Order: sequence, then structure tokens, then C-alpha cells
Amino acid sequence: MTRVERWERRSDVPLILLALAFLVAYAVPVIHPQLDPGVATFFAVVSWTVWAAFALDFAIRLALAEDKAGYALRHWYDVALIALPLLRPLRLLRLVALFRVLDRSLGGTLAGRALLYAAGAATFPVFVGALAVLDAERADPHANITNLGDALWWAAATVATVGYGDFTPVTFEGRVVAVILMVVGIGLVGTVTGATASWMIDRSRRQRHREVVSADPMATDPA
Repeated sequence: MTRVERWERRSDVPLILLALAFLVAYAVPVIHPQLDPGVATFFAVVSWTVWAAFALDFAIRLALAEDKAGYALRHWYDVALIALPLLRPLRLLRLVALFRVLDRSLGGTLAGRALLYAAGAATFPVFVGALAVLDAERADPHANITNLGDALWWAAATVATVGYGDFTPVTFEGRVVAVILMVVGIGLVGTVTGATASWMIDRSRRQRHREVVSADPMATDPA
């Protein structure tokens, strides 16, 4: 186990909690824009504190890596997520780290990973995309996505690659969120299709093997 892997194992749980804290600190002011100034300031402090913690975590991992340039290139998404604090809606992309950490924590547990991916694919992109586009669009006078219900409907239609067109983002940041959701939706469809095909092929292969074994008891189970 490398030094980076040892650090990642120790930091898994704190990073999960920080990512969840960031989600709450971001979501509450977006859903309730008329918050008391003191409460809004508290959530802003939490958000920036989490950003600083993620930046520190990446700096430590980079310092522990033997090939620092190669590590930074392989983890370009971490660099991008840390470098986007000025684009408020796009900061939600930092929550990708939550799934990366959960994936590491679950290790090789197939059932756990399947549950994580299924639940995440069904809820995470829609909710996060709705928050991000609402945050980007609400202040624009030409926007038609101005409440959470419309934002959730738009995000669900976009991630499902349906695109009804009844709600459309008009700001640059909102359109970036739309592109990301489209890519996620296309990737999700491809992943589910590929996984289903793989499961069917594996099931067919095992069925054929059982038939061979029943005819020839000396046959061995395929790897």
C-alpha cells in the first residue's frame, strides 16, 4: 500500500462527512433564499471551510505521491473542482468526491457498489443539477426556472435525455450545468445497457456450462 493510499484510507470518513456538510450548506440557502443574514453567513463559512479542507486533502495527497505531475494529471478532476470556487453553482461538482470516497470505502463489495450506484444514479444528478441550475438562473430576469419544483422537473427531463423544452436555462452557468447533466444521462444509459448485456451474457454462459457439466461431470466451472 502506497503512502497516498494509506492517507486516503484514514481520510475517507472525514471527507464523506465534509461532502455531506457542503451539500447541506449549499442547498439550504438555494432552497430558502430569504434566510436570516446570520444563518446565511454561517452556511457560507461552512461551504468555504469544506472547500479549504478538500484543497488541503489534495495538497497532502499530491505531496505524498511519488510522481507528483503524473498524479495531478490523473486526478485532473480534483484540480478542477478545487479551482472552481468562484463559479458558485459549479461548486456542487465537488460532491463527485463523495461518490469517489464511498467507492473506495466499499472496496470490492459488489452488492454495496451496486446499491450505491443505483441509488446515486437515480437521485444524485437530478437533485444536485436542480440546485445548481436554480442557483444560476433565479436572479436572471429572463429565467423561467425560478423555483425548486421547476428545477427538479427540468433536471429529471435533462438527465433522462428527454429534453421537453418547457424549461430552459438562459445563463452561461445554467447551460454548463445542462451540458453536464446531458453527459451524465447519456453515460448512465450506456452503463445500464452495458451492465444488463454483460449480466445476460454471463448468465447464458453459466447455463451452457451447467448443461455441459450435466453431460460430462469432469468439466470444471469457467473462471
